[in-house]
Amino acid sequence: MKKRSFSILCSTLLKNFSQEELQNGCRRIVAPDFVKRGTNSFHTQASPCSQPAVLYQKEQRSQVCQLPQLEVPDNPEELFRGMSTDFPCLTKNKMNGPEPEYDKIISGYKIFHYQHPFEMKYNKARLPGIDVAYETWGKLNESKSNAVMIQAGLSASSHAKSHRKNLRPGWWEKFVGPGCAVDTNEFFVICPNNLGSCYGTTGPSSINPLTGKQYATTFPLISVDDMVKANFLLLDELGIDKLHACVGSSLGGMLSLMATAEYPERVGRIISISSCAQSHPSSIAMRYLQRKTIMSDPNWNKGHYYDGTYPKMGMKLAREIATLTYRSGPEWDERFSRQRIDPKSPNTLCPTFTIESYLEYQGESFSTKYDPNSLLYISKAMDLFDMGEGYSSLKEGLSRVKCPVMVIGVQTDILFPIWQQRTLAKLLQESGNNGVTFYELNSLYGHDTFLLDINGVGAAVKGFLETNLKSLGIDLVNRGNFHDKERVLF
Repeated sequence: MKKRSFSILCSTLLKNFSQEELQNGCRRIVAPDFVKRGTNSFHTQASPCSQPAVLYQKEQRSQVCQLPQLEVPDNPEELFRGMSTDFPCLTKNKMNGPEPEYDKIISGYKIFHYQHPFEMKYNKARLPGIDVAYETWGKLNESKSNAVMIQAGLSASSHAKSHRKNLRPGWWEKFVGPGCAVDTNEFFVICPNNLGSCYGTTGPSSINPLTGKQYATTFPLISVDDMVKANFLLLDELGIDKLHACVGSSLGGMLSLMATAEYPERVGRIISISSCAQSHPSSIAMRYLQRKTIMSDPNWNKGHYYDGTYPKMGMKLAREIATLTYRSGPEWDERFSRQRIDPKSPNTLCPTFTIESYLEYQGESFSTKYDPNSLLYISKAMDLFDMGEGYSSLKEGLSRVKCPVMVIGVQTDILFPIWQQRTLAKLLQESGNNGVTFYELNSLYGHDTFLLDINGVGAAVKGFLETNLKSLGIDLVNRGNFHDKERVLF
């Protein structure tokens, strides 16, 4: 009904009332059928009256009269049934299944102080000096030739294994120790915390000695190259000229590749697990979304939140997104399927399925363990990683990797799909490296397999670290051919 027609109709109806009737307040009127069939918008307006909608009389503003076509039935539930707008989301978390041992590390590590300007790769940036947190296990031999460096992932600390100064389980607890994959009876094991992190090594949350305040987002953009450089400054401090091996997963795999490319005479062999030769757009996109959730949190305050309110919601959502990429669809199906948190509860907008509850738990438990700015910086360094940067091709960039390499991939990995490890191994071979071993694992745990699969990952790592490669045909000086039985052909 047009506005003018509706106005004329109301005026006509009002003229049929006496002044006395108007003064008596609201009155119900039975409207003609054509009025009841008016537009839906009239039927949905709210009213301060016990009657649904009103028209105020000009002469007496305190009096109201109900529009006849807006009568509401005695039982409104016949037309509408909604739900409460309270969202407590008190869910039960189903936690069956193995989980990584990540913890907030504030003690138990040693600190290497580098008190000289530290030049960065990008933007001609410079730090006045850096600290590198690290932990060690085992004993360095007299020739200092048995050192193995474990390169940490994005959110990992230097605490790969428990020890007397920190008895809490490390993030690679079952892989490091006497008789383990990285045998501390044989090797002197070093695990540094990455540059840009928040677990002892210099990062955005560290105090800038020139200002006395946290760097926050004035911290320079970092690269994988910068992290490797800091780690080798630590080796210089420890008097270790050459590593027996570099071992790393995810970001740690990138670090291992870059270590032998930048310092070819200082690395004997490397193991790259669930990593790649250059970051792929799909993984860049996932990390971008994580960064965006943090930077969109109003409490992030352009990174200057250290004296204010912590951006917990952004960090929580970032971790929930990350968790989707760390595990696999087959595991979700086997572990959670479509099971409901409480089959007897009504459906609401709160979590209904146990998989939702699991993501909620992961986001909540991690949200205050790690510095949001560190996640921004280190994840960006992973995005920028490219072994072909500065070279005519990726193959040429990988040709710098001369030492024996073991590449391990997982078929269910979403973040670093198995084809990326196949490509890495193939390009290394095509670039002239004859010491390439490739292992492909079928595990439920997706990207987190490197943290959980002791049998698959652990056995492969132990074999490669302890094998006398020279006896298999690899001359570590002349880089001879790798024995066929230890090689994967493509």
